[in-house]
Amino acid sequence: MPIDPSTKRAITFIDGQNLFYAAKDAFGYPYPNYDVVAISQAVCRLQSWQLQQARFYTGVPNLTDNAFWHAFWNHKLAMMGRRGVHVFSRSLRYRNRRVRLPDGTQHTFTAGEEKGIDVRIAIDVIRMAHSRDYDVAVIFSQDQDLSEVADEVRVIAREQNRWIKVASAFPVSPAVEKPRGINKTDWIRIDRATYDACIDPRDYRSVKT
Repeated sequence: MPIDPSTKRAITFIDGQNLFYAAKDAFGYPYPNYDVVAISQAVCRLQSWQLQQARFYTGVPNLTDNAFWHAFWNHKLAMMGRRGVHVFSRSLRYRNRRVRLPDGTQHTFTAGEEKGIDVRIAIDVIRMAHSRDYDVAVIFSQDQDLSEVADEVRVIAREQNRWIKVASAFPVSPAVEKPRGINKTDWIRIDRATYDACIDPRDYRSVKT
């Protein structure tokens, strides 16, 4: 069997929207207030892994669809880039959705959807395993579609005869019943104290365009 490397090089792959909604459910935060670099460093430090790079992925609304959140993400992503984070973003796609209300009537509304974010994360995790860029892939997501990525990385590990780990990191609290990470990965639970120590001091909701 491959021997564990004495220094385990880690890369974080952060699904921005998935992390936001998990933190909202666990801690009640109303907007994406995490510091990507800080939370990557904190999770890797707790596991004694050496952070090599943080990678961030998110959908962003177009200016004409939602000027407020368009500006928020443009400023936040620009700051990440200046701090060395690899950023991948795509425009949200919009479609009409219909829900039935308690009184029996139907309501139609327009909702933005991310397309291609999980695919891009999967491609990068697999590609960087092939190129031996990391020993540990830390995926900040609970998207079960990514469980197949863990299977593929195990195949790569056998082909390269080396030790590779895939982990899933996500916020937890008593407010979330039975939180689950990505199947077939090691689960890393982020408690409130750890998360709160990684809140971004910059509030991009107040940044002017």
